[in-house]
Amino acid sequence: MKRISILIILLLIITGHYRTHAQQDLSLSLDASQSYAIEYNKVLKNAGLAIDAANKRVMETLAAGLPQVDASMNYNNFLGAEIEIKFGEGMDPARIPFKPTSYFSTTVGQLIFSGSYWIGLQTSRIYHDLTKSSYEKSELEIREQVALSYYSVLVSESSVDIILKNLDNIKDVHNKTNMMFAVGMAEITDVDQLAVQVSLLENASKSVQRQTEMAYNLLRIQLGVTAETNITLTETLDEILTKVDLITTLSTPLELNKNIDYQIMNTQQLLSKKQIDLERMNCLPTITGYYSNTQKVLKPDFDMTPPNLIGLQMSIPIFTSGMRKARVDQARINYETTMNNKALLTDQLLIQEKQLRFNLTTALEQYESQKENVEVSRRVYNNLNLKYQQGLVSSLDLTTVNNNYLQAETNYITAMMELLQADLALNKLLNTL
Repeated sequence: MKRISILIILLLIITGHYRTHAQQDLSLSLDASQSYAIEYNKVLKNAGLAIDAANKRVMETLAAGLPQVDASMNYNNFLGAEIEIKFGEGMDPARIPFKPTSYFSTTVGQLIFSGSYWIGLQTSRIYHDLTKSSYEKSELEIREQVALSYYSVLVSESSVDIILKNLDNIKDVHNKTNMMFAVGMAEITDVDQLAVQVSLLENASKSVQRQTEMAYNLLRIQLGVTAETNITLTETLDEILTKVDLITTLSTPLELNKNIDYQIMNTQQLLSKKQIDLERMNCLPTITGYYSNTQKVLKPDFDMTPPNLIGLQMSIPIFTSGMRKARVDQARINYETTMNNKALLTDQLLIQEKQLRFNLTTALEQYESQKENVEVSRRVYNNLNLKYQQGLVSSLDLTTVNNNYLQAETNYITAMMELLQADLALNKLLNTL
């Protein structure tokens, strides 16, 4: 019985230890969330692995031009076969059996000249640079996505707070109206209208709370944590907005060479140019040198093969019926296509810059307008609520003003979100996230 009790206690300890480690609590600011995602986001990890693979590809290409050593062993048995040799007329032929043979051979090869090898080595290094740029782009996108998810969670939580605060006010008015109805100072229609308003706000609160959990789940995916991880955001929208330097963002010019998409396009242009060089180099000869040493374990009776051998081999492409020219032309066409894409990207980035600056300016103006509007709506609601308690206005008037105030709060939060999104989009274009 004691053994069973001990086993149960140990099982509970192990289970509790596992749950403690399985369920992780995170308290994160916006910057901390982005840093955490850069370290643990699975998409970014794959981008890092792509850099490692590209580095190995450079090493593979480089190794092709270094000495190559091969070894082989061989055993031959001719199954008793013989050869007949006559040394003169009237003489019986001599029978010489084929003895088993076995040898061990070592060969060392060295590439001496190959134009395509050097171009291929340069191309592999450019491809490595391309994967690094792709990683930087993925990192930039992860920063943007985490920020957007962070904003979405804060907006949802703010919406819940607004609705719950509004719900408390309406419930208080509803209770007071009930008491007024009980003493004949209010009508039943007033009570019913307020009850409907309470029900609508309760449903809205539940809906927004579910949306908040969905926003948290999206943030968990981007952070690379499990679904059981509890996340606490330590910054509010107002705190984030106070740290945003909109004037600097609007005054920072676009430098194309700093834009990550433009950098990737430049690298692709280099790759296309190297492809032309590679096809041209295919018409040059390839020279290799080699050394071979053969050690014979089982020798035949007549062995005239020397154990050491050194030599050179040159392969010269002479005529391919126009195939090489066609490949060079294809590479040149691809290069021109890349140049056109680069010019198109330049135009798109410049137009996008203007549009994003317009969006940020408009979002800032809208935010200032909604900020003033919500203050006015709050004063109107408080004033009308006081008049309602004095019996000067109807419940319909109060409900209408309450809805207007709730809409103003929602519009203000939305305007704040759009302002942060516009700032984020422009900073991403400028590569200043």
